Amino acid sequence: MISSVIRTCFPAAAQVVSDKAEEINKLNVFPVPDGDTGTNMSLTLATVVHEIESLPDSASMDNIAQAITHGSLMGARGNSGVITSQILRGVAEGLVPVREEHATPYEIAAALRNGVVVAFKAVRKPVEGTILTVLRDISVKADQLVKVRDITVDDMLDQLVVEAYESVSRTPDLLPVLKENGVVDSGAYGLATFIEGFVNAYRGRTDALTDFQTTIGVGTAKGDVANVVDIEINDDWEGSEFRYCTEFLFHADSPHFDEDACLRYFSSMGDCELLVGSNPDFKCHVHTNRPDRILRHMLHRGQVFNVFVHNMDLEAQERTEGIRADKQEEAARKELGFVAVAAGPGEAEILTSLGVDVVVSGGQTMNPSTADILSAVESCNANEVVVLPNNGNIRMAAEAAASACESCKVFVVPTRTVLQGFAAMFVVDEESDAQQNVESMTEAIEDVRDGEVTTAVRDSQAADGSPIHAGDVMGIEGDAITVVGSAVDAVTLELIDRMQEDEEGDTLTILAGSDLSDEGFEDLQKRIAERQPDLEIDAHRGDQPLYPVIFSIE
Repeated sequence: MISSVIRTCFPAAAQVVSDKAEEINKLNVFPVPDGDTGTNMSLTLATVVHEIESLPDSASMDNIAQAITHGSLMGARGNSGVITSQILRGVAEGLVPVREEHATPYEIAAALRNGVVVAFKAVRKPVEGTILTVLRDISVKADQLVKVRDITVDDMLDQLVVEAYESVSRTPDLLPVLKENGVVDSGAYGLATFIEGFVNAYRGRTDALTDFQTTIGVGTAKGDVANVVDIEINDDWEGSEFRYCTEFLFHADSPHFDEDACLRYFSSMGDCELLVGSNPDFKCHVHTNRPDRILRHMLHRGQVFNVFVHNMDLEAQERTEGIRADKQEEAARKELGFVAVAAGPGEAEILTSLGVDVVVSGGQTMNPSTADILSAVESCNANEVVVLPNNGNIRMAAEAAASACESCKVFVVPTRTVLQGFAAMFVVDEESDAQQNVESMTEAIEDVRDGEVTTAVRDSQAADGSPIHAGDVMGIEGDAITVVGSAVDAVTLELIDRMQEDEEGDTLTILAGSDLSDEGFEDLQKRIAERQPDLEIDAHRGDQPLYPVIFSIE
C-alpha cells in the first residue's frame, strides 16, 4: 500500500533536511534573518517521523495521514515549520484515497493540489517568492505532466524535483529582500531538499540521498540555485517591528472557539500570524512585542502549552556573526594544501618546514585510520589537498580518505617512506595546481633509494636466505632485508656501502630514531664520512620509534 512507501521514504527525506539544516539556516532572511528555518523544518519533520514510526506495521494511509497531521502540528517550530506542517497535512490527506501500493500520476497531482489548498488557507497574507510559491509551482507542473501521454511515475517525480529547484532559483526575482541579500528563500530551498530526498528514496538511490546529480535536469536546476546564492552579511538590518517569535499549542475550551477573531487579535498585536489545526487543538504562531499579552488572551479561551518565545534580534545577530566567521574562513582558504604522515616529532618538524600544512602521527605498527587522514585533509582548509602517506601500509587509508572527502579534491602521492615525502615536498611549485605538483612529486620519489635499520622481533630470513633471529639488527633496502648483524652502526655502514656499490649517489639524508643518542648519532656520521668521503651527509633527528636509523641516497 501507499502507506509503506510513505513510511520508507519520509524518514530518509527528513534526514536529508536535517543534514542540510545549517545550510538552510544561512539562507534565512525572510520574514526576519534569524537563521532558524532549517532547524525549524528539521525539528518539525523529526516529530512526524517519530509519529509515523510509532504506528503498527498494518497502519493504513489514513492512519499515516493522521500521524503526519498530528505530528507536524505538535512539532511545528517557527513560521517555516508551521507552514511545512500544513503542506504535509494537505498532501498526506490527498493521498488517503490511493488504494494501490504506488500512486498514479493523477493521484500525485491531486495530492499536491490539496497541499496547495490547505497551505494557502493557513496563511492570511501569502507572499510570493517563498515556500508557498514553490509548492504551487510544483503542483502546476504536476497538472501539466499528467497530460503527457504515457508519463510514468518515475519520470514525473524526477521532473517535479527539477521544477522544485527551478522554482527556488526564481524566488529572488519575486521577493526583493532575497535579491538584496544574495540568497534564495530558505523555506523554499528546504522544501525542494525534502522533495528530492523523498524522490531519491522512492527511486532507490540510497547511496546519494543528500546530493543526487546524475539526472541532468536536477543537476542543472541545483546549479541555478547555487548561482544565485552568495550570502551577504546583514549588518544593516534594523530589526523587525516585532522582536519576539511566539509560538505555542492551544486547546480550546469551547466548541465554538472563533478562529477568525483569534487571528484578528494576533494581527493587531504583531505579524506573521498563523493559527492551524482544528477545534479544539491548534498551533499558534505570531511575531509580537508582547508575548505576555498574546498568552494572557489565549489563556482566557483555553489551555496553553509547549510555549516557545524567541528573541529574533539576538538570533539575527547570531546568524550574522556565523556568516561573517564563514566568510573569513572562506577568504583564508588556500588553493593547495598538504597532509603528511610522520612517525616522530623530528620528522613532523621537517615536513612542516617543507610546507606540509597538517602532519598526522603514525607509521609502522601505528597506522592512522582513514578518519584521521580525512580529518587532517579537511583541517587544511584548501580547495585541493595532496596527501603523503609515507608508508606502504598507510597508502590505502589515504586513498580511502581521498575518495570519502566531499569538501575538496584530494590527491595521494604514493610515498613509502618519510624520506620520499621530503623529496616530494622539495619539488612543490605553489604556482602550479595539485595535478601538476602530483606528477612532479611522483617523479621525484622514483629517484629516492631508501634504507632502514631496525631490530627483528621474530625469526625470519634475509633476502639471500640466511637466517634471522629475534634480536638481530636488520638493514632493509627497499622491501628486502639485505644486511643482518648485531650492532646498529655496523649494519648501517654495510647497508650504505652495498647501496653505493649498486649505484653511487651524491647525498645521504639520514634520520636518527628515538633510541639513538645524540652522541651515538654523531659518531655514526663520522664513521660514514670516513667510509664514504664523497657522500654529502644531511643529518637530522627524526625521533621515529623502532627504527634507530633511516636514510636515503640520491
